[in-house]
Amino acid sequence: MTGSCARTEILLGQLGLARLAETHVLIAGVGGVGGICAESLCRAGIGKLTLVDFDVVSKTDLNRQITALHSTIGELKVNVLADRLNDINPDTVVVKCNDFIDRQKAEKIAKDEDVDFVADCIDSIAYKTLLIDCCNKNDKSIISSMGAGGRLDPTKVKISRMDKTENCSLAREMRKQLRRIDASLKFPVVHSTELQIKALPHQDVAKTKTAPAGRPRAVNGAISYMPNIFGLMMSGHIIQTLLK
Repeated sequence: MTGSCARTEILLGQLGLARLAETHVLIAGVGGVGGICAESLCRAGIGKLTLVDFDVVSKTDLNRQITALHSTIGELKVNVLADRLNDINPDTVVVKCNDFIDRQKAEKIAKDEDVDFVADCIDSIAYKTLLIDCCNKNDKSIISSMGAGGRLDPTKVKISRMDKTENCSLAREMRKQLRRIDASLKFPVVHSTELQIKALPHQDVAKTKTAPAGRPRAVNGAISYMPNIFGLMMSGHIIQTLLK
């Protein structure tokens, strides 16, 4: 363990640091929420991080995502983030997976005994549902991010069980999807109780080289700090859970 974790050791002790160094966390989606979640876990001394994302950095990411710089536009997010994490903490093993999570991959993640915790930061409702359901059915620890877009008040962000959220349209839709397949709602989510600021009209989601086209969806406004607050709260929950 490098000296970069000396301040963390004051809080956790050597045994706590050793526990984190033995753990493997998979982050599904490394945009605004997932990027900072991964960085926080890396800085805390998590031993292994797997980054899963198929997207590239774009100009619209510049206002809120840690991977987004003018110099990284057009580059794969997993590559940019992996380089950043390796520079922060060389002791953390970083695995890059430039792909989207379909049913087969969700089942593989859920059954992977090497993965201790999953952070779901996926945008797509369909793929979020798949990953959450597979993890719950296989008793894989998971925390999911609900909608950070369209919010401004940082004091309204909280962690609740999926069936206890308030004022979150994404959570409502997720519950519908999960109930249709008789899936559990008893897992933690980060969400905001703030009433959502109206989004732009629905737009078609373009097909990429690695993922199918999505259904039309609204485009939410996003402020610099909100997705990062979500991601930091996720990492805090993960670390505290791993240390119990």
